[in-house]
Amino acid sequence: MKKFKISDKSPHYHGHRTRLREKFSSYGGDSLHDYELLELLLTYAIPRKDVKEEAKALISKFKSVSGVLGADVKELCEVEGISVNSAALIRLCRELAVKSLEEKIMNKDVLSSPQSVYDFSKVKLSHLENEVFMVIYLNTKNHVQGHEIIDEGTIDTAIVYPRKIVKSVMEKKASSVILVHNHPSGVCDPSNDDIRLTSAVKDSLKTVDVKVLDHIISGKSGYFSFREKNLI
Repeated sequence: MKKFKISDKSPHYHGHRTRLREKFSSYGGDSLHDYELLELLLTYAIPRKDVKEEAKALISKFKSVSGVLGADVKELCEVEGISVNSAALIRLCRELAVKSLEEKIMNKDVLSSPQSVYDFSKVKLSHLENEVFMVIYLNTKNHVQGHEIIDEGTIDTAIVYPRKIVKSVMEKKASSVILVHNHPSGVCDPSNDDIRLTSAVKDSLKTVDVKVLDHIISGKSGYFSFREKNLI
């Protein structure tokens, strides 16, 4: 009777994983397709399996890498082959990105680097399905002391009360603030309501001698700065 030997050859995907890692190590992320970056990430959570199809399915469902990173664990697990462990690893990558960008703006003069504020705001807010309103608190040197999401609304509206912002600013003992909110639609141009709100918050904070240095609208592909457009 013929005997069948167990092959001592490694499965084909082992070599593929090695090639992905070597390519990334040598040439960086730009050398890989978006799905290959996710594929490489998934190799650390899903052993002994080709994960190319899972990576492509993630891109297909969430449309982009940022969409994947912005999805919550439940949404990620809706993709076949993505376990809670895999979803947690993906979410961890996003939280590390937020923390890294947060560190870049903390205790620095953000007026000299408005791009860093946008980068932080984009990663922090752009994945959210509803509009949220965030206040970044600064000291007398325009250094960031902290940030806080004040209100959350619907997909196209965030209800914000200027008196609530005044109260939070007084509690944080801020000298000035930068207002930030997201547009889930991706269109960053301010609405008439955005312009009126900015004026109302600015007038309210004047009563406690606190300046509004900027109002940034963050979208998935860009941002709008009231300060850059001389609207504040």
